[in-house]
Amino acid sequence: MTAQNPTTRRVLVARPRGYCAGVDRAVATVEKALEQYGPPIYVRKQIVHNTHVVRTLEKRGAVFVDETDEVPEGAIVIFSAHGVSPAVHEEAARRSLKTIDATCPLVTKVHNEAKRFAAKDYDILLIGHEGHEEVEGTAGEAPDHIRLVDGPDGVEKVQVRDPNRVVWLSQTTLSVDETKQTVARLRERFPNLIDPPSDDICYATQNRQTAVKEIAARSDLVIVVGSNNSSNSKRLVEVAKDAGAPAAYLVDDASYIEDAWLEGVSTVGLTSGASVPEELVEGVLAKLATHGFTDVEEVESVAEHMRFALPHELRKDLRAATTA
Repeated sequence: MTAQNPTTRRVLVARPRGYCAGVDRAVATVEKALEQYGPPIYVRKQIVHNTHVVRTLEKRGAVFVDETDEVPEGAIVIFSAHGVSPAVHEEAARRSLKTIDATCPLVTKVHNEAKRFAAKDYDILLIGHEGHEEVEGTAGEAPDHIRLVDGPDGVEKVQVRDPNRVVWLSQTTLSVDETKQTVARLRERFPNLIDPPSDDICYATQNRQTAVKEIAARSDLVIVVGSNNSSNSKRLVEVAKDAGAPAAYLVDDASYIEDAWLEGVSTVGLTSGASVPEELVEGVLAKLATHGFTDVEEVESVAEHMRFALPHELRKDLRAATTA
């Protein structure tokens, strides 16, 4: 795509973008807990993978820890949207912690699938990134049955007990296209591979990837707002490039944008990961406007209406407070 007159510079903003239902629920859980119980409220790991969200909640009294043994006995601890293993629940119970589980319901669905297939003695091929919190939580549900498959290149390393009793599950925030490639290669090795009852990659991850594809081919540059430890945000950069964007960058906020990126560019595509508040997108639009990108067009590919209720432990206490 060739740059036109600078006065025609425009921004194509993908929709949907930003907060998904699981992230909205998790962040609201910490906010409501702070209001209900008062600070400090402890949170195991980052509640969602976004540095700005974490800093904002820290200012309000949330204390983020790596493990439950850092939480004072008897205190309140919230489990992040990415989920935890049964061992974490057991440790919290031993320390008499009041737990509020903000695991995304779509991650919980994968946990339940893992338990069900393990109970039937299947080997479970879990497609995901080694070390990611969600993968660790899911693997902890059935450690003797789960074999991690880290993308298409990991397929050949997989060892199973019975090639006729294998099922695949996946991390919810992966690239849809890459996961299909991984499954295809797994099926070449294991023709009787069973599919999960429903797609494990979450609706929001899929929708944001569909949306960025729609703007990528029409853009000279795609900017994805999101933190570097956010799997779904990093996948959006990869998907944008695969869909035809000449360049794509991940930025935490507007301050990360380099002026050199905008030289010779007439159209910028803009989106954000599922854990990114809209104010960060607005900040990027403001910065782009100072470079002449004042023509802003929102491109909607999918309508989203999903909502999740707050964790039941918190809802119960909120109800009690209103009737007291």
